[in-house]
Amino acid sequence: MAWSMAEKIGSMLLTLAVRLVILRLLTRDILGFMSIPSAVVTVLLVIVDGGFSQSLIRHRNPREYDYKSVFLFNIAMAALLYVAVLALSPLAARWYDMPEIARIAPVFFLLLPLNALCSVQNSIFVRQFRFALLSKVTFLSALVGGVAAIVLALTGWGIWALVAERLLAAVVRTLLLWWLSDWRPRGAFGWRPIRKMAPFSFSLMATDLISNFYNKIPQFFLGKLYDPATLGSFDQAVKIKDMPATTGMQAVQSVTFPALAKIGDDAPKFAESYRQIVLVIAYVMFPIMLGLSAVAYDMFAVFLGVEWMPTVPYFEVLCLSGIFYPIGLVSYNVLKVKSKGPLIVRLEILKKILMTLIFAVTIPHSVMAVVWGLVLIAACEMAVNFWATRRFTTFTTRRFLKTLLPVTLVSLAMYAAVRLTAVALPGNALLRLTAEVLVGILSYAGLSKLFRLEAFREVVTILKQQIARK
Repeated sequence: MAWSMAEKIGSMLLTLAVRLVILRLLTRDILGFMSIPSAVVTVLLVIVDGGFSQSLIRHRNPREYDYKSVFLFNIAMAALLYVAVLALSPLAARWYDMPEIARIAPVFFLLLPLNALCSVQNSIFVRQFRFALLSKVTFLSALVGGVAAIVLALTGWGIWALVAERLLAAVVRTLLLWWLSDWRPRGAFGWRPIRKMAPFSFSLMATDLISNFYNKIPQFFLGKLYDPATLGSFDQAVKIKDMPATTGMQAVQSVTFPALAKIGDDAPKFAESYRQIVLVIAYVMFPIMLGLSAVAYDMFAVFLGVEWMPTVPYFEVLCLSGIFYPIGLVSYNVLKVKSKGPLIVRLEILKKILMTLIFAVTIPHSVMAVVWGLVLIAACEMAVNFWATRRFTTFTTRRFLKTLLPVTLVSLAMYAAVRLTAVALPGNALLRLTAEVLVGILSYAGLSKLFRLEAFREVVTILKQQIARK
């Protein structure tokens, strides 16, 4: 977890720096044009993987035959989807009145085969718990893509700077994983491993596909209902919020699933590990997301300027959704370890019914209504996932709430302190932002130590162990 969080935080800070520079150089409508292809790629990558990466990670003893079959299946699926999306991109460009979609499609959607080429290597490294290596690969690929994007944006390439950022990062990541891995596709392809893993894999794919599609529904509809600048404001509010939120979620996803899978047969240890993960994730993510919401106005004023100030109200509210998603993902990983695939699909259908109702009410109303709807959706998803895990573990609702309550109260106190600091210090936005960040850090750490929070002691212990190992 420490290595995974370090990589994710490092990559997040790098991506955030790149994003801030690019947003300074590009307009909101250009970012709006990019949001639709990005949403499509997010959905299609789930189909390319087919859920087989998680099946390989969960597999007790995968053979060379299994790896080769999954690899070729992923490549074939990526090729088919690439051809299909190229054929449909002119129609999408006309539907959204965004000709840029058709122009960038042949290059941007190369992300599909590039990700398919390295999915097996990534699964092997995850099975081996080589998160330090994966951390370095991810960070280096993000660095190359980010530098290229800044250079192209500075030289006037516009939307192509964003395309280059994603594409070069994927190319570098693929090359590095092939270079660092000794696995190569050998032997013949067979359908037997595919058929054997298919029930779990396709159930997981269906779940993730529905989830990713629903997460992108606002972009798909807002792109049609509102102008590109408004879509750009909403989409970038989501992306900037997602940097810390996704950092926590991906670290939780990549580490807790294989870790919990290894202790799935030890019920007491499994339940306590589940509780401790929830405790630590909440202690890290709650203050980050509430703190970002508290400093949003000054952060945008300092780093992005007047052009992006319409994004602030969306960002302030969206940060609240980042509180719920990582906790919900921990519960989702418990379900993946303990349950059968059909249960996960049924739960996903339930959550998507709730999401459909919320979107049906909010999308026609306003963009801000959609933003508040996303917060409600995140809270519902966390509640449903945790409720479903109770049948597989002794981690009860009472203990769950008791685990989260101290962290929640201290985080809210920190949020109030930051807000009061902003009110008390009118004037220079940079000085006020600096003061807000310092007050947030000091108040959170001080209150944690004063009230002897279990999560504080746990995090300090983890840090001491990592330092001792060095």
